[in-house]
Amino acid sequence: MAKRLIPLFNRVLVEKIVSPSKTNAGILLPEKSSKLNSGKVVAVGPGIHGKDGKLVPLAVKEGDTVLLPEYGGTEVKLDHKEYFLYRDDDILGTLHD
Repeated sequence: MAKRLIPLFNRVLVEKIVSPSKTNAGILLPEKSSKLNSGKVVAVGPGIHGKDGKLVPLAVKEGDTVLLPEYGGTEVKLDHKEYFLYRDDDILGTLHD
């Protein structure tokens, strides 16, 4: 049975998108040539309560593709897959086609 992690408060569970290490023609790409440090949002927490007591929802939702900081996040392994937990305000933005 697969485990499912539901983040608490303003946390976001992200699966990083790994860019290919070589082209379709078989040319190896250097590590620094990867496009962006991005990931797919897998799960989000409910948000945090503001000073007025009202729930402040997160800026991202499940399924969003997000731009991540170069460093940070807490690594979590579930069912042999690697995920990262970030705070909502650590995520730099959302990516759209």
